[in-house]
Amino acid sequence: MIIVPPEEQIGIAGKAGSRFTGDVHSYLTCSADGTTINTVSFTPGSRTHWHSHEKGQILHVLAGRGLIQTEGEDVEVLRAGWTVWIPAGERHWHGAAPASFMTHTAISLGVTSWDVPVADADYRTPTRESRS
Repeated sequence: MIIVPPEEQIGIAGKAGSRFTGDVHSYLTCSADGTTINTVSFTPGSRTHWHSHEKGQILHVLAGRGLIQTEGEDVEVLRAGWTVWIPAGERHWHGAAPASFMTHTAISLGVTSWDVPVADADYRTPTRESRS
């Protein structure tokens, strides 16, 4: 068992390395046995780069309005309270909508493979509302 009190969680503010476009605040809650749990707050317009997860990823949106896209699919809207399952190996990105902050908790399974930034033109494509 690993218990990580808040004062031992690792926080990264601003551009968190080369994995994000825009300003984000990331808090690594726990990383053990190939599972990483972190909470990320995205400023309006900020987003991850394209990436995939060896064994998949679960996102739970805590606040705000976000966007997500799987390669070859439409950009979809995310809302507070929604949970998303991204299957193993599925290339995708996620982040805040252009006019909203968004905070989610991400549970990443296995190794994360990071790729190129999401182009502004792709980020700003029309979105599909998957739920009302």
